[in-house]
Amino acid sequence: MQDSDLDGSRPPHRVLLIEDDPPIRERLARALAAHGDCRVASAGTLAEARARLAEGEQDLIVSDLRLPDGLAIDLLAEARERHPGIEILVISVLGDETTILAAIAAGASGYLLKDALPEDIHATAMEVLSGGSPISPSIARFIVRRARQESSGAPAAAGPGEDAPRLTPRELDILWGIAKGLTYNEIADQLDLSRHTVPGHIKAIYRKLQVQTRGEAVYEAIQCGLIRL
Repeated sequence: MQDSDLDGSRPPHRVLLIEDDPPIRERLARALAAHGDCRVASAGTLAEARARLAEGEQDLIVSDLRLPDGLAIDLLAEARERHPGIEILVISVLGDETTILAAIAAGASGYLLKDALPEDIHATAMEVLSGGSPISPSIARFIVRRARQESSGAPAAAGPGEDAPRLTPRELDILWGIAKGLTYNEIADQLDLSRHTVPGHIKAIYRKLQVQTRGEAVYEAIQCGLIRL
């Protein structure tokens, strides 16, 4: 993908978007460039991202964490070390606790879920560039819960417990689609389902997990040990 076109004469923010899924990458790039104040370069692998970074400095890295050639944690830490002024926004599904905390330790200033609305994605990027540290509510709750577990000595869940909600194989497949940030239509196409049936499965998943949003569904599924990203 080429750098996004810009509208306006003011110097744009230089943004490197790292995301391996083409439809998601396109959606995020459009959201970031929608207001004409960001020049977006993209990469689908760690190798491509390193090549982009070698081409010139960036103001902001917007990165997924799990890429085809590995985790982006080391790359983010390298970028922060070599370019202290760079800002980092992780935009991903809610990963396991080790990954989340490692991303923050690597220098991520913000952590946003992939199901965020386009206007929220752009606003969050601007907040990070302004020195803020926005974190999705679901992730903030997770960090608080994790801190409480560590202070109390309670062990974190390692796998599905006896009380974990019982999802059907089809519901688990759809839950993985949600975790990857796919739209309902993309989930239907990937699983060869009617696009009219996916919302019904989603409602069943929400009901069983006792949640109301995609991010919360992924969060609870990870906490229950149903999926591990």
